[in-house]
Amino acid sequence: MNENKEPISFENTQTAFAYKTDAQLKKAHFLFSSMGKPWLVNLGLKVTPYAIQWHLPFTKTTIRNTIFQQFVGGETLEETAKVADKLEEYQVQVILDYGVEGKEGEDNFEHARDEFKKVIDYAATQANIPFMSVKVTGFARFALLEKLDTIMNTAEGTLMKRYLHAVETLAAAEKEEWHKVRLRMLHVCEEAAAKNIGVLIDAEETWIQDPVDALTILMMDTFNKTKAVVFNTLQLYRHDRLQFLKDSYEAAAERNFILGAKLVRGAYMEKERARAAEMNYPSPIQPDKESCDKDYNAAVEFCIEHIERISLIVASHNDYSNLYTTQLLDKKELPHNHPHVHFSQLYGMSDNITFNLAKSGCSVSKYLPFGPIKDVVPYLMRRAQENSSVSGQTGRELALIKKEMKRRGI
Repeated sequence: MNENKEPISFENTQTAFAYKTDAQLKKAHFLFSSMGKPWLVNLGLKVTPYAIQWHLPFTKTTIRNTIFQQFVGGETLEETAKVADKLEEYQVQVILDYGVEGKEGEDNFEHARDEFKKVIDYAATQANIPFMSVKVTGFARFALLEKLDTIMNTAEGTLMKRYLHAVETLAAAEKEEWHKVRLRMLHVCEEAAAKNIGVLIDAEETWIQDPVDALTILMMDTFNKTKAVVFNTLQLYRHDRLQFLKDSYEAAAERNFILGAKLVRGAYMEKERARAAEMNYPSPIQPDKESCDKDYNAAVEFCIEHIERISLIVASHNDYSNLYTTQLLDKKELPHNHPHVHFSQLYGMSDNITFNLAKSGCSVSKYLPFGPIKDVVPYLMRRAQENSSVSGQTGRELALIKKEMKRRGI
């Protein structure tokens, strides 16, 4: 039973922002105020990629001192270490993410694999970095993933049967290419298993997700026999993911491995809906937020119910989902720092959740990307987009920052 009887409150801004100086708090206030202006965000989204590409003066300096500093650990592992050390002072752990996206070609894929392994080796030297994150699109050609997914969707049977059929259907050169993708994933997971670091496989768009799921389950079957090394990411804004979680659990029970499940709401909603409308197929996205929230919390409940076989990461910015997880643990008389339960939020967001969970004794981390500014721009653009609604995340962040500034008298 969790010995800490003090109720968790996500309204405690003193705990949430204890790691920020007055100057840093003021800077965060300015940044989220700016993100609350959709016209400014839209302008930035259009101009920034070109400004980076054309090496316009002051562009990198401006980005570094604003949005980059808020949401990214640094350009290198060395820079990121300073942020990780600061978080460790407040019992907050780190999920390291080498945030480079969309670089294709065999040389880039091999380089990404080597970078992922370097991240694992570094994480193994740090007490508060239990996980690192991997994007399969970092070392696999998008079009190849798309082709595999298309074939899998025309086949019948279980995920693995459809996957094996799709691989067999590929041309000889494509089979060899996919073999290299599998080997890259295998090498990364082998390194992680040897160094005792968890590997979180990022979710992708629905039209390339099936082969990513199959590959991830194969890695779990290999490396998750005694503890969770490999984790799949389930986007619960998809209406089929709750059932997929249950199917994955059945596969884990049948093959006798521990299912690693990182639960998120999702990152590609507008793109998914637009593509479904354009190509005239049913949208994979939940009909409304209420349905998404319901499935997310049901997924958490399912994982806690089967916690001996499932290692769960609640990767959520939703106050209720995080609180609900702790309540479910209490109900089952399990400690909040159960070895199969971890919480996580993006660096630069929802400090009210992260730091208050840490204070209550939960195992919690910040998802911390790093990489050269020009390479992490796509990640930063997504953060700006999802924060641009005043009624949503930005409004929440701003209200908490203002509350803390008022408390400090600044």
